[in-house]
Amino acid sequence: MNIGIVCYPTYGGSGVVASELGIALAKLGHKIHFISYAIPARFDSYVKNIYYHEVEISRYPLFEFPLYTPALTSKIIEVARFEKLDIIHAHYAIPHAMSALLAKQILDKQSIATITTLHGTDITLVGLEPAFLPIMKHTIEHSDGVTAVSNFLKQETISNYNIEKEIDVIPNFVDLEKFHRNENTDFRKSFAPKNEKILIHASNFRPLKRVQDIIHILKLVRKEIDTKLLLVGDGPERSVVENMCRELDLCDKVYFLGKQSELTPLLSISDVFLLTSETESFGLSVLEAMACKVPVVSTNVGGLPEVVVAGETGFMSNVGTIEKMANNVLLLLKNEERRKQFGNNAYERAKKFFDMQHIIPKYISFYEKILHTNVRES
Repeated sequence: MNIGIVCYPTYGGSGVVASELGIALAKLGHKIHFISYAIPARFDSYVKNIYYHEVEISRYPLFEFPLYTPALTSKIIEVARFEKLDIIHAHYAIPHAMSALLAKQILDKQSIATITTLHGTDITLVGLEPAFLPIMKHTIEHSDGVTAVSNFLKQETISNYNIEKEIDVIPNFVDLEKFHRNENTDFRKSFAPKNEKILIHASNFRPLKRVQDIIHILKLVRKEIDTKLLLVGDGPERSVVENMCRELDLCDKVYFLGKQSELTPLLSISDVFLLTSETESFGLSVLEAMACKVPVVSTNVGGLPEVVVAGETGFMSNVGTIEKMANNVLLLLKNEERRKQFGNNAYERAKKFFDMQHIIPKYISFYEKILHTNVRES
């Protein structure tokens, strides 16, 4: 197949999944055309059958804000015509799915299918704004195919937008060849020279991730066990969290590592993964931690219960229950046998339900179904 993938080129879940999906499909012989304003995340080397098309944004002085949506639409039209795309796969509804739908209407006589994958905040947050809601509903209902990364997100979409369109659930996935535990004693000592325990968190540091809760959890845990914290990522709340560490005298206990393209080495030296979000449609960072045999302590929101099994691969509790989450961390750190068993359970769950070797064929089958339906209807 000849597939155009439209995505954000960031380290967020939608960009990562789109990148990994494109790479996997290209290795199977499909031609993949990424369309975005920058090279997508997770690209660190040349991959055969992958092409990148940069969206050029007009800077005409009359417009106060850059007009990305029409620029993206024009680029999709150009690539679809020149490369004769079979499918435009839009990851994240705003503005990618809208641009894909408009491009299809303009292409008109060219047979092309549009597929929208819903990832999370495009549905649960941004799309619910009154200015966007009717556009979101129209875009979803007029896509040739729609997928969601969790059952939770599917139900949220149906109820929030009164959607009657069929939505297939294809969960996020993990590459077990890339994400696997590979402990490095010397590397661990660079963060924990006295063999302290290591907690890790990775996110985009947005308010809904509640990273400040993690600092409070660390403070409570450290009352009983000497512990270090690795914070991976960057975003609007980082400076707030840094100031919080200074106020609580934890600066030498917390490592702000910024955005990292290689998470496996960091996950492999970690004892527990922390996620304190007030909403998560899936939790890709959790899955990647589980693949590296890191048990998870998280909130029990959104799609996280579809990934984490409380009492087997980690522990879950309500949003903001800092003492409870700290106690859950201690249950793992104080019992090494339990921590390792939970880590092994986490890996087995990742392998059984979320291995990319199982999920990529689901996308291929979905593509084929939508193409067959599209041809029949035309």
